[in-house]
Amino acid sequence: MDGQLIVVMAQINLLVGDIKGNTERIIRISQEAVASYDADLVVFPELALTSYPPEDLLLRPALQERIDAALSAIQQACIPAALIIGHPQHDQGKLYNALSVIVDGACVARYYKQHLPNYQVFDELRYFSPGHQPCLTTIKGLKIGFTICEDLWNSSPIQQISQAGADLLVNINASPFSQYKLEQRIDLLRERSIQAAVPIVYVNLVGGQDELVFDGYSLVSDASGNVSVPGPGFAEALITVSFEIDQGKRLTPRLSAHHTLPSVEQRSYQAMVLGLRDYVSKNHFKSVLLGLSGGIDSALTLAVAVDAIGADRVSAVMMPFTYTSDLSIHLAKQQAERLSVNFSIISIKESFNAFMSALSDEFAGLPSGLAEQNIQARCRGVMLMAISNKKGALVLTTGNKSEVAVGYCTLYGDMAGGFGVLKDASKMFVYALARYRNMCALNDGEELIIPQQVIDRPPTAELAPGQRDDDNLPPYERLDKILAYYVEQDLSAADITALGFDADEVLRVIRLVDLNEYKRRQSAPGVRLTERGFGRDRRYPITQGWKAVN
Repeated sequence: MDGQLIVVMAQINLLVGDIKGNTERIIRISQEAVASYDADLVVFPELALTSYPPEDLLLRPALQERIDAALSAIQQACIPAALIIGHPQHDQGKLYNALSVIVDGACVARYYKQHLPNYQVFDELRYFSPGHQPCLTTIKGLKIGFTICEDLWNSSPIQQISQAGADLLVNINASPFSQYKLEQRIDLLRERSIQAAVPIVYVNLVGGQDELVFDGYSLVSDASGNVSVPGPGFAEALITVSFEIDQGKRLTPRLSAHHTLPSVEQRSYQAMVLGLRDYVSKNHFKSVLLGLSGGIDSALTLAVAVDAIGADRVSAVMMPFTYTSDLSIHLAKQQAERLSVNFSIISIKESFNAFMSALSDEFAGLPSGLAEQNIQARCRGVMLMAISNKKGALVLTTGNKSEVAVGYCTLYGDMAGGFGVLKDASKMFVYALARYRNMCALNDGEELIIPQQVIDRPPTAELAPGQRDDDNLPPYERLDKILAYYVEQDLSAADITALGFDADEVLRVIRLVDLNEYKRRQSAPGVRLTERGFGRDRRYPITQGWKAVN
């Protein structure tokens, strides 16, 4: 049996809950895959009809009615190829994370996901029941088996497929980005293809969904564990893979040559750009707005915003006060000019003085301190939100993960806004990303996007005379390491101290993290970069009595 099987992996960006719109796209893409690539098999991502994660939309009473209508529309389109469609499915009183195989206008097979992730950002056990049976169907004389995402991370579904004599395994995914996830997927695919002794097609979703970003990078492996990355990262693509079929029905994919994987900085930057772009477009914002302080965090946020939606849709406002240095004003203006964004300077002196006048009786006899600093930040927050309301622009917060972790931020001040681009980027990683973006500019023959003085100057909130971040916090080189151990790896104070950190400093940092859960609970969503970000990943009680001990 010589010949070939042409598989088109539909790595596409869908809108959660838009079942009708997603269905129309699936039909158009299927038609294109056949017309342009002679596809025998068109594979879509996990839960493509609803997109991922639909969360409590899965509990809506009208869900199954809409899914049935969508599947009916796809079947009535009579696409001359086998279509693999992910969707939720009610069956005998239970809801499943399902996959349907549609051939010649009929559903010829259906698979229910067996392993439901319920860790990190995943809540599938809240909604779905697990399946138990393998699914294989014959296409062009070949036995093709199917699994869904997490099934591939467990050996039992793969053993089922192998024992059933599959010639090819198709795995559909909605696997969100984290910094080293691509390497993990490649290693997994290599292991599973060797285990099952069959090629594997791995199709992943792409796009931003609130704090999650799906990075694409669809994969394919041969039966010997050689893995190729034919799918681009952070972009839609119809990826064609041609399998040669020999007399023994063994399939050999035409794999692309090995290539160097993008750096963590490149992947993370692309994730932030895509996450912001989709948050803006899918929520129908016209533009974005941010406070540009002359510091590193707002500088990087501005660069991401311009790369995401274009300079003409980005506005930056410098809001100086008595403690704002001339250098800060100069650097903010310089970067705004380099990026050609809308830029304005609005002093907060008058609004601050008005607040102080109104509060004079309440503050009488009390020393000046944190309250006055926070009023400055809140004056800026009010300014940005007023412009947002008037012009319909989404306000971007500019705080990084280190600040959010220890509460070095002001509720209703610099935390005011709708989306946090840097929410899961530690301070030291912000510097790395800034250097990466500048290097891209230099490679393109452009001047530095982020002025070098912004990167070189000591970080400061400029809320008090001569203020520096390390007056109140450990140096970020140490702080970020302690936070990574505590927040991302769940190490105890004793474990972190044993790694060579000062015991009192460790306890102080941990106490700050625990005390400031109430702030994080009120913070804007932001792009998830690590395997343990704040938000969906890490859910701690605000009111609690757990104490760190050394």
